[in-house]
Amino acid sequence: MPTTLTPDIRITLPGGKNYGDVLRVVDTRGLHTVCQSARCPNMAQCWNERTATFMLLGNICTRACRFCAVQHGKPRELDLAEPDRVAEAVHDLRLDYAVITSVNRDDLPDGGAFLFAETVRCIRALRPECLIELLVPDFCGDLNALDIVLRAQPDVLNHNVETVPRLYRTIQPWSKWDDSLAVLRHAAGRGFVAKSGIIAGLGETREEMFEAIRAVRETGCSILTVGQYLAPTPRHAPVQRVVSPEEFKEYETFALELGFAAVLSGPLVRSSYRAKWAYEHARRRIPVSSPTGQSPRVSL
Repeated sequence: MPTTLTPDIRITLPGGKNYGDVLRVVDTRGLHTVCQSARCPNMAQCWNERTATFMLLGNICTRACRFCAVQHGKPRELDLAEPDRVAEAVHDLRLDYAVITSVNRDDLPDGGAFLFAETVRCIRALRPECLIELLVPDFCGDLNALDIVLRAQPDVLNHNVETVPRLYRTIQPWSKWDDSLAVLRHAAGRGFVAKSGIIAGLGETREEMFEAIRAVRETGCSILTVGQYLAPTPRHAPVQRVVSPEEFKEYETFALELGFAAVLSGPLVRSSYRAKWAYEHARRRIPVSSPTGQSPRVSL
């Protein structure tokens, strides 16, 4: 059953067999999902399509970004069995496309990069046909940590810039715009499919959005998502404005003209929304070959 958040934004309420199956697997395996922890408005729709975004490194983030509902504070002890359980969940759900993300773990020397890599290896061992998208943090600008992730050969390397440079200091003061661009540039430069996302409605101007989209494309990033900010609680940054469907369309058109291979732009778009579609669309636009039989990488 759909419910309305604003006149232009409607979500589907939880329910259905597939939703129940995903919930059972997540609970049984003792896993976290960003769908639940970040209160994603698309959770019911995605879970009914048997897709979920698994969240590594626990569910307590070392950062407290003002747009994000994920709990923050001092993380618990690292769970080294988490990659095996994620792989088992992917196998149980018979996924052919998995999105894996994490909280920020600035308390770890590599930001948790090794656990991302181990999760890819575990999934490939149990379900080798599954494509894997990793939505990673900025690793505090440590590109050596990023290389640990890339050596595991994910199919897509996703990192969200989240907002325009001017708002970093107030919206996500622990992050740096240049670090985020460096993650995308490094991944794209090594031939990986790079992807990023921007939130609209946090107080940016239209001109700032266009410039941010251009800067992301200049890194070599090939997939872009743009969605409406919805404040998770009254304690978070307030919504500054509701972006019109026409404006979202302008961002989509602009991004495609810049050369992005796939763009999702709309009120309820989130970073992992229709992720498989975006990847496959990008692949159709640019030929992919994998002569070694390894996970294909695409230079877009």
